[in-house]
Amino acid sequence: MSPPSSEIIHATQHRPSPSASLGALEMGKSSSEHVEHVAEVDIGQDVIYHGGDDATKPRTGLRKLLRRNPSLEFIREVAIENTKELDPVEVAKVEKKLFWLIVPALAVDYAFYYIDKTTLSYAAIFGIKKELHLGGERYSNLSSIFYIGWLAWAIPGNLLLSKFPLAKYLSVNIFFWGVFLMAQAGSQSYEAMLAFRFVSGMFEAVADPCFVAITGMWFTRKQQPTIIGYWYTANGVGIAIGGLIGFGIGHIGGALSSWKYEFLIIGAACSLWAIVMAIIIPDAPHHTRWLTRREAVVVMSRKRHDHHTVEKRQLRWEQVWECAKDPKVYLFFLLGLFANIPNGATSNFGTLVIKGFGFDTLQTTLLQIPYGSFIAIMILLSVYINHLTNHMNVRTYFMAGITCITVIGFAMLAFTDSVASRLIGYYLTGSSNAAFVLGLSLVSGNVGGSTKKVLASAAIFIGVAVGNIIGPYAFIDSEAPGYHTGIIVCMVSRVCEIFVILALRLCFVIPNRNRDAKFRAGDARYDPVVQEFDDITDMKNLHFRYVA
Repeated sequence: MSPPSSEIIHATQHRPSPSASLGALEMGKSSSEHVEHVAEVDIGQDVIYHGGDDATKPRTGLRKLLRRNPSLEFIREVAIENTKELDPVEVAKVEKKLFWLIVPALAVDYAFYYIDKTTLSYAAIFGIKKELHLGGERYSNLSSIFYIGWLAWAIPGNLLLSKFPLAKYLSVNIFFWGVFLMAQAGSQSYEAMLAFRFVSGMFEAVADPCFVAITGMWFTRKQQPTIIGYWYTANGVGIAIGGLIGFGIGHIGGALSSWKYEFLIIGAACSLWAIVMAIIIPDAPHHTRWLTRREAVVVMSRKRHDHHTVEKRQLRWEQVWECAKDPKVYLFFLLGLFANIPNGATSNFGTLVIKGFGFDTLQTTLLQIPYGSFIAIMILLSVYINHLTNHMNVRTYFMAGITCITVIGFAMLAFTDSVASRLIGYYLTGSSNAAFVLGLSLVSGNVGGSTKKVLASAAIFIGVAVGNIIGPYAFIDSEAPGYHTGIIVCMVSRVCEIFVILALRLCFVIPNRNRDAKFRAGDARYDPVVQEFDDITDMKNLHFRYVA
């Protein structure tokens, strides 16, 4: 993977606004009492700051490890830097460093994340259904119980994102993915497998929100679709690698059943990677060994026009209440739901559908490789086209167009008879991953306020969980291997997804037009250039503009 060119990843520069930048800082009641003098600081030291909420207390041991909030001194430095033009060469150097530090690690995380979720699908063609007596709805129950565990822990797990450093919190969860994946290899009964799948789902509930939050913390709103696209491409890579792993496992002649090696090998790799990841990915710009103080200030200052504050890990109940009243949050939930009813089906029944075309077990595993490759290509192509059209603000239109390709794919699966056309249709359904990448960037870029952003991310991923719970039950065992009803349900779900995307566009475009009109009428409260430093939401920050 090569870093994006400076043309792609370079932060857009605007006119400096000294009074606006410092004025916005002084407007916040929580900060105004402290912002009187700007302390001289040593910009050559590593960025090691105390949390702004209790900076007077010395931090050692665990308290130092779990520090959350930036100091007021750090916020002052960023505010002062926002009154100046950043050096493009310096910005490009910092962004290149960020790219290589964060994106490859997230990509590896996401590859494991997807391989983990497809282990049951591969186990199905390696004999788990026969060995654990998974007839009737039992296999669908195992598919869905994972996401029931996910759903049960979604809100508590995501609220903890506001209390702990992101990277360390994610690493702990990844470690336990691996532990409970290995435990599934020891299951001797359907009931034991149900229990392990439920707990595994709980630990994976925070994964996507963590990935999105980490991306939003380090990269500008313009860069986020590209960056999300890079690590989400590992989804397709994971499918392709999963096919190769499955092919290799099919040739193991060990003492254990073939399906057990699937869980043991992938689970062990997950847990080992979690330890590496905890060391590699920094927790925040104000708390990392990898950046100097000056570099950390540049990281935040280059995001001055995103209308997002310096990240603070704290729970704000007024933002929880606003989240409950915001229709966009409910649309994010529906986006996750309709996008993942088909995903819940194809991720667990995809190998069975392909095998039903007449291929044997090993051929079926190999046919997943072009499927994963197609997904990776579609994601990279979509984020590139989105970058080229970013100034047009047509991201939601682009998402809807990509989803139409998925609808065509399911139609080919449902209404054609030849093996070639059905296989091509199956591959086309993978294009939906590209649309979902852009959907995730809408959440990270269009929600302001640290607590609200966490909950909005939780909303879309609760939808993901519910969709993945529903999807497997549309595939009726008596209809195997064609699963006609399930394929029709997937197609209808994608059509509903298109309508949700267009509804989201209205929720973004209408406020933008209203705020622009008021600014043109002379109301400076709606100036889109001003950067707020208080932790306020997109609805209360009148300078905020949505990406549509």
